[in-house]
Amino acid sequence: MNNLQKVEVLFERNGVLAINKPAGLPTQAPWDIESVECRIRRRNFHRWFEEALASGETRHPGGFLGVPHRLDRAVSGVMLLALTPRAARQLSRQFERRQIQKTYVAIVEPTGAIPISEEPFMWQDSLRKVSGEPRVEVMTLHDSQAKFAQTTGFVLASSEGRYLLKLHPETGRMHQLRIQAACRGVPIVNDALYGSAQREDIESIRHQPIALHAWSIEYDDPETKQRVAAHAPVPETSLWMCWRDAISSCVQSGS
Repeated sequence: MNNLQKVEVLFERNGVLAINKPAGLPTQAPWDIESVECRIRRRNFHRWFEEALASGETRHPGGFLGVPHRLDRAVSGVMLLALTPRAARQLSRQFERRQIQKTYVAIVEPTGAIPISEEPFMWQDSLRKVSGEPRVEVMTLHDSQAKFAQTTGFVLASSEGRYLLKLHPETGRMHQLRIQAACRGVPIVNDALYGSAQREDIESIRHQPIALHAWSIEYDDPETKQRVAAHAPVPETSLWMCWRDAISSCVQSGS
């Protein structure tokens, strides 16, 4: 197994499993394709997993595992899974009511000569899924299929023409941060789907890791109702190493 594909368990508490998902691994997939769900089931239900392999089973083996939260295959970072039906219901309800706070860090590279303002910003857009394609688009006119998307954020650091952003998505739309950054001329580094590759190259590289990381998530514990925060360190790759000090300073200051 490639080290970059290991799923790190951050903690397990009252039916909630917090993990650090590696970029390049899908959240869910058919059971014969490696995914977060497959790896956690192998960890939690090892005996059933081995029996399923031996018998040629075609469904995910083992007991209950809820997936109320997903990350794009190309994105790394903290994810929440549910080990009990109660935890799954509680988390799903919190996501629906926008009671869960998510924080991402992203490395972006402006496509024009104008630098990014370092003032706090708010992005508001109407997004619609492109029919028959795994991407979304921004709608400038009213469209009944479009959904409102809002993100707040600010610049944490800059270096050699690139910027490190801290982003708080207040809605949970498909590819929200990726398209909102790209349509403002600051696509996320390595994001082929939204601005960093020719159209004919997209199919071959669209699942490669991009510079977007789910850094933290806060939720209410299903049992105690107390606020819980889970943090996932950024990947130990050359893409992120030069930004680790800036991210560490942000953690220490609580900004």
